[in-house]
Amino acid sequence: MATATITELPAWKALSDHYQKIDRLHLRELFAQDPRRGERLTVEAAGLYLDYSKNRITDETIALLLQLAEQAGLHARIDAMFGGEKINVSENRAVLHVALRAPKEQSILVDGEDVVPGVHRVLDRMTTFSNRVRSGAWRGHTGKPIRNIVNIGIGGSDLGPVMAYEALKHYSDRAMTFRFVSNVDGTDFAEAIRDLDPAGTLFIVSSKTFTTLETMTNARSARTWSLSGLGGDEASVAKHFVAVSTNAKEVTSFGIDAANMFGFWDWVGGRYSMDSAIGLSTMLAIGPDNFRIMLAGFHEIDEHFRTAPFERNMPVLMGLLAIWHNNFFGAQTVAVLPYEQYLKRFPAYLQQLTMESNGKHVTLEGDALGYDTGPVYWGEPGTNGQHSFYQLIHQGTRLIPCDFIAFHKTLNRLGEQHDMLLANVFAQGEALAFGKTADEVRAEGSPDWLVPHRVFEGNRPSNTILLEQLTPATLGKLVALYEHSVFTQGVIWHIDSFDQWGVELGKVLAQRIIPELTNEAESKFCHDSSTNALIRRHRTFREQPR
Repeated sequence: MATATITELPAWKALSDHYQKIDRLHLRELFAQDPRRGERLTVEAAGLYLDYSKNRITDETIALLLQLAEQAGLHARIDAMFGGEKINVSENRAVLHVALRAPKEQSILVDGEDVVPGVHRVLDRMTTFSNRVRSGAWRGHTGKPIRNIVNIGIGGSDLGPVMAYEALKHYSDRAMTFRFVSNVDGTDFAEAIRDLDPAGTLFIVSSKTFTTLETMTNARSARTWSLSGLGGDEASVAKHFVAVSTNAKEVTSFGIDAANMFGFWDWVGGRYSMDSAIGLSTMLAIGPDNFRIMLAGFHEIDEHFRTAPFERNMPVLMGLLAIWHNNFFGAQTVAVLPYEQYLKRFPAYLQQLTMESNGKHVTLEGDALGYDTGPVYWGEPGTNGQHSFYQLIHQGTRLIPCDFIAFHKTLNRLGEQHDMLLANVFAQGEALAFGKTADEVRAEGSPDWLVPHRVFEGNRPSNTILLEQLTPATLGKLVALYEHSVFTQGVIWHIDSFDQWGVELGKVLAQRIIPELTNEAESKFCHDSSTNALIRRHRTFREQPR
């Protein structure tokens, strides 16, 4: 497909015309015209139930969106990804996070090599290691068992493990303490280890190259702290540090036994890596059996995405609805609202997954885009958000599509609280869709001057995703659902969802500025006047005594 013609696709043009016809159509009318709408516009797959009836769509909208997917070549792109083709064009790499959860009997080829056996070899090594640590067979330098795990990473090497640990805390070994360090701000590390015993603490250093600035800065701080608490014996490093990396030379130079290095592959992007060796902290927390159950959940949605017809394909439908909101209604953000406290870090995880993937300004061929991509994803667990930003969603001037996520069964039943929680989920979706008219406000006895303030326009779109209970399997399914929705959007926009060059420039400039901040000698700074002034101001304050 020629990049200049994406908005010239027949389905895109038809959607533009269709939007003009239904722009003012209210969800009140759509539900009144079709009493079964809330039952019809749903899809169920692998234990997930999606109600997308509260979106500003008609049957014609769905038909045109499905045509758009066909005309954009989504089928072929799905096959290319699962077939190991190098669809990450700017880095000439395959994109095979789906291989990380493929069963042993499956075969996925990259450059003629079946990668699945290698995946399972790493999983088996992770399993052996996790069992040793969890059972107490792995001992620290002084002979104490390891009871504290500190994961050091950044980006996908942190957000995935943190989210998974919080999400699956109910299943974790509560006799162990888990901490996560990512920020190069020293406070992050200082607070993570403040109450830990070095003799019982194991660090997982997660960096593919073992050169990532933030990760290795924190890793060196961890090494210094650990050695200080263990008498300075360099041999202790091998008992208190393991690596998730591919750079055996740097890992060994750090003092980590190469036998305790867990690798992954260049066809795994960081934000798609929580089910690789990057998830070692997750496996240590919940155990190898639960980790594999999570992988099976991922795989169920992978197979659904790969094989289900588009009209019943949950990730495809969610991705197409996101295109509809972003490119035709001009919605610039999406709110993800999990009504489950364990999922408190899920919106933050999705921020990287969605915005690092689809925050692109050129096509696969490098041509400038003439349409918007990558809306901002954000959110907070319900019901907390209801008492802060829901005001903007309900009565603000911006259209903010919402994804509500909820579970029929709670892991912690306290009286009727879970019923109250679910009542709030359903009520918020209803309120966003139907609102409250001026006549309804007056009927409640409000004076005329107050009526405008209490009117809810409604017609605010939302999806509701329901699952039975939060388990390792359902977490895997949820993550895979959004992974493939992101992929669907990227295919329609004809962009590379799997590179992330946008993170590079600031990192490169920071490396130039670091010595300018710390070098005692006066030097000429070659930046803009603002940056030069900021550097000089910081040097002045940095040199003053505390």
